Amino acid sequence: MDTSKYVRYTPEQVEALERVYSECPKPSSLRRQQLIRECPILSNIEPKQIKVWFQNRRCREKQRKEASRLQTVNRKLTAMNKLLMEENDRLQKQVSHLVYENGYMKQQLHSASGTTTDNSCESVVMSGQPQQQQNPTPQHPQRDANNPAGLLAIAEEALAEFLSKATGTAVDWVQMIGMKPGPDSIGIVAVSRNCSGVAARACGLVSLEPTKVAEILKDRPSWFRDCRCLDVLSVIPTGSGGTIELIYMQTYAPTTLAAARDYWTLRYTTSLEDGSLVMCERSLTTSTGGPAGPPNTSFVRAEMLPSGYLIRPCEGGGSIIHIVDHVDLDAWSVPEVLRPLYESSKILAQKMTIAALRHIRQIAQETSGEIQYGGGRQPAVLRTFSQRLCRGFNDAVNGFADDGWSLMGSDGVEDVTIMINSSPNKFLGSQYGTSMFSTFGGGVLCAKASMLLQNVPPALLVRFLREHRSEWADYGVDAYSAACLKASPYAVPCARPGGFPGSQVILPLAHTVEHEEFLEVVRLEGHAFSPEDVALARDMYLLQLCSGVDENAIGACAQLVFAPIDESFADDAPLLPSGFRVIPLDPKTDGPAATRTLDLASTLEVGAGGARPDGEADPNSYNLRSVLTIAFQFTFENHLRENVAAMARQYVRSVVGSVQRVAMAISPSRLSSHMGPKPLPGSPEALTLARWICRSYRIHTGGELFRVDSQAGDAILKQLWHHSDAILCCSVKTNASPVFTFANQAGLDMLETTLVALQDIMLDKILDEAGRKILCSEFSKIMQQGFAYLPAGICVSSMGRPVSYEQAVAWKVLNDDDSNHCLAFMFINWSFV
Repeated sequence: MDTSKYVRYTPEQVEALERVYSECPKPSSLRRQQLIRECPILSNIEPKQIKVWFQNRRCREKQRKEASRLQTVNRKLTAMNKLLMEENDRLQKQVSHLVYENGYMKQQLHSASGTTTDNSCESVVMSGQPQQQQNPTPQHPQRDANNPAGLLAIAEEALAEFLSKATGTAVDWVQMIGMKPGPDSIGIVAVSRNCSGVAARACGLVSLEPTKVAEILKDRPSWFRDCRCLDVLSVIPTGSGGTIELIYMQTYAPTTLAAARDYWTLRYTTSLEDGSLVMCERSLTTSTGGPAGPPNTSFVRAEMLPSGYLIRPCEGGGSIIHIVDHVDLDAWSVPEVLRPLYESSKILAQKMTIAALRHIRQIAQETSGEIQYGGGRQPAVLRTFSQRLCRGFNDAVNGFADDGWSLMGSDGVEDVTIMINSSPNKFLGSQYGTSMFSTFGGGVLCAKASMLLQNVPPALLVRFLREHRSEWADYGVDAYSAACLKASPYAVPCARPGGFPGSQVILPLAHTVEHEEFLEVVRLEGHAFSPEDVALARDMYLLQLCSGVDENAIGACAQLVFAPIDESFADDAPLLPSGFRVIPLDPKTDGPAATRTLDLASTLEVGAGGARPDGEADPNSYNLRSVLTIAFQFTFENHLRENVAAMARQYVRSVVGSVQRVAMAISPSRLSSHMGPKPLPGSPEALTLARWICRSYRIHTGGELFRVDSQAGDAILKQLWHHSDAILCCSVKTNASPVFTFANQAGLDMLETTLVALQDIMLDKILDEAGRKILCSEFSKIMQQGFAYLPAGICVSSMGRPVSYEQAVAWKVLNDDDSNHCLAFMFINWSFV
């Protein structure tokens, strides 16, 4: 039979082949022969022809998928083109409006130049203030709370104002940097300029139907992480098939320095004539009329100006969404240094507007099966973990009285706030039961603090805290937190935590579409360096959520939140989150108000350096400030409450100090001068360290490390650098794994690394088992006597190559105040095995 000629298959033959194809699209030669034997109707077809049929079938399937993909892209591009044309029309109207205003202002200035008045002082004052766009609010008499017609009138006014912001020119919108439109982009995002309050607007495409989009957006607590609760207190149907809802919403405060906000709003859901679905919302105030909202003295009442969602169906499926968020957060009620946080439209855009779009896109991709997660966890379960971590951290930062929190007396210094909750089930839920609280009775204690940082990008700081946990974390405190998951908690750690921990291993669980947030499990590998530390030698686990680590995301809050979990890691595992939040204090640049705020903030700056004088600018420096909030939660037994409080207070102060050192070290202005490795470090710090190393060796051992051949200032450093034996320094902190901080050229060669990568290498990782045991047994001698000789042994380079040495010397390096600075090692006559 000629295999090149066309073969016509009967419907029965095609059906038989399709059955096999659905089970195995690419059958082997043996499987095809077996198919011919099992199906008599295929007996008249050559095996080669059957092979060709499967090849063609796979090709058709591939073409079908590609055609479907191209149709989807084409639909997206068509919808995006429509969106861009509408945006272009809106911008043209805005330009025309601005040209008219510009001409009018020129005319007024020309008229004013020919006249003089005695109000020159007032004119100067007024000219310095940014002229804000006004959002006229019609004044109405108080409307009857039980009058649906009055509420409908408020709703229709809110609808008209919302649409004028979403698709018109009621607000002067400025597109956010980096938000470029495209078929795979988040959408077009803009923020307000010179309007009352803060406002953000976004429009984008999603592959969900309008009703599903509306359902997701209405469930605000599921995507708006700052939403504490949302209660619909009344639902009133309208004649047009829509609904009016009266809503009371509470939001969390982002820091410990200002009160939380709440809202009393009317939400109106209706359909437009073109089939679009609209949900608009605005606050009910004395000026708008309507019923008064519930009073709450723990919150500051914020105002939501007409905002909402316009959801339009797309041809071929999906929706085009327009989102407007416009609020007045009553910035004047917070300390002046924090006002930029409440006056930033960019922060509002990231927290609410973009968050809503991202959440919808995430749900859409999960629904379509585009996102696959490992570990057998459903996407909804992983999302719930993220929400619980955020909510638990927000609860800790805010400490609301109705959750059972109360303030504990301080030790006279007000830098750390301690709050206790003796009825934790009130906010943790009954799932915790007795697993976290012993029969002696107890509760949860939270130690928290906020501080100002300067010249540190929030994303960079949080990324460093995530990747270098040993720089700030206390292994003993981690062990206590992990032990609290069990029925009998571990003893309260003292000032000196036990043992040196091993490294951390990060195991990814899930991430959002644009990788702006990721959920992971962190395994802390424990090693005991002394018999009393055996309890700390087991591995511990943290569930960790990291977000906002993209340095290009304007106005994004960077956050690292974690909670201890046990090995079982059940879906309903109890979580007691702690962590860090860093928010940029993005000042308004519209006028002198921003300058005044920064000048005040400079007086509160922590660390070295001061504010740059007016007019002086450094293009390479990062001049924005940010506010860092830290909160750590611990369980306690009643008879140990004071001990746990003292430990928590001391721990948070220690963490604050560590973060301040890290912030100073990673500030871009400092990093700019250390961008690459140098063949020989010649900085004053390196010269000082070299002098300390040699002096300490002489003090402790009575001998000279080497003979100085020259009296030049850098002679000691040069001889140390070129010494034939490997000399290395590592950190001597008892609350972290010893990490190498310096090595001479021989040390770098032995470890097969560079000065830049050296700080990622831990001491216990280069020693073999015998070396670790010897160091463990000699450690107390080193700390008491100042040095110790270690016998010959084997260590491992960073590349995994074994290295032998004839002897090693370890000694304490003392600074000029005779305080411990670091630990030095010299590996004598080393060589690769």
